Amino acid sequence: MDKFQIIEISSLREALLCIESNCHGVVFTTNKDKVVVGLVTDGDIRRKLLEGASVDDLISTCANPNFVWADELTPRETLLKLLDQRIRVIPILNSEKKLVGIVSHNNLPLQIEGRTYARARSPVRISFGGGGSDLTHYFVNDSGAVVNSTISLYSHATLRVRDDEKVMIYSRDLGRSLEADNLQAALSQNGPFGLLQALLRVVQPEYGFELFIQSDFPMNSGLGGSAAVSAAVLGCFNEFKRDKWDYYELAELAYQAERLYFGIAGGWQDQYATVFGGFNFMEFQLDQNIVHPLRIPPDILLELEESLILCHAGGTHDSGDIHQDQQQQMQQECTLQKVQSNVDLTYRIRNHLLRGRLLEFGQSLNEAWQLKRQFSSKISNDRIDKIYNDALCHGAIGGKLLGAGGGGFFLLYVLPFQKHQLIESLEAKGLEILPFRFEQEGLRTWTARESKHQRE
Repeated sequence: MDKFQIIEISSLREALLCIESNCHGVVFTTNKDKVVVGLVTDGDIRRKLLEGASVDDLISTCANPNFVWADELTPRETLLKLLDQRIRVIPILNSEKKLVGIVSHNNLPLQIEGRTYARARSPVRISFGGGGSDLTHYFVNDSGAVVNSTISLYSHATLRVRDDEKVMIYSRDLGRSLEADNLQAALSQNGPFGLLQALLRVVQPEYGFELFIQSDFPMNSGLGGSAAVSAAVLGCFNEFKRDKWDYYELAELAYQAERLYFGIAGGWQDQYATVFGGFNFMEFQLDQNIVHPLRIPPDILLELEESLILCHAGGTHDSGDIHQDQQQQMQQECTLQKVQSNVDLTYRIRNHLLRGRLLEFGQSLNEAWQLKRQFSSKISNDRIDKIYNDALCHGAIGGKLLGAGGGGFFLLYVLPFQKHQLIESLEAKGLEILPFRFEQEGLRTWTARESKHQRE
């Protein structure tokens, strides 16, 4: 910066030499404390000399104290507009009014890359039919198929990369935090972070980070929440990759973490549903899984949305335990035949949705539930059966318990003029009704600058 500033007691001659050396036709005058107090152009000096001044006169005699300047926080857009007003050079001054930079037509640097963080949100799903056929031990021999849709309840994740190797995880879902000096130390800790540790084993990040997780839904809800959490976390890490994972790869990585590393038994549909989003018909075979988006007319979606009730039935369930029991039951031919009947029903459910046959769709939910509850004795119980039968008596056409079973959420289809009656009956039993909308988007990820959220 020395080529652009000169003390105000210097001569015109010294100012000209300074201007010649910086090649910008301007110099800034400073006091003894290096505070910029004026601006002088080569034209100012030339006019002063034509008026009879000597090159040995003080530069302060022709310095302009009312000059345009900017500080380090001045937006680039503002600098562009100033330069567009025939201003050749703009000094950048710090809080002490000392020169720290120069902006000109030929020197307008791009904004220095600041720190960024990644965010992601991934929705949970409601399933309509085909449950059980997305288990590997079933479709390794017979093709599986399910129909599901994501809804407006999400798992949210925020990831910030650190300058050191420390790993910090904060989960509102668990009400706990994990802090470790490095990745290996984080993976070796005991506690409730098994799923997140499994995800870190998959990702193997080569940097320290801070990860924040929260969800809109309760744990063990039967909505595929663990898959939504997994997708959101993987989505954040994906934002910092140059060669990004695609949707199928993200779903497979989520499955790998939960099923293989974390060791929780279950099917494949949750991971694909949360990543892809929307209404999907999914087919499962040993060689490949395929997600088919369903193009359902908007008015049919709106009517279906208004005809469904999502009711928290309470209770807790261990989906892994239920799936393991279901796997044992599938060794029996009669159970395999029931799963195959469920797959056949899934194709009919898909067609009912595409053709807008919503009454038949509601009746199919009842058929799907009657089949599903026979897969394992742990899927239903007397309390769940009573809730469902009472719902049928108060206007429900059909419905099913979501997820593996044992507890969580009931999805009920009700005729339009019986909806209030059914809601009142459910709430009278102390059951919670959860409003929702269909979500057409799946996993969403993005990055943001930390500077956008820093207080000045």
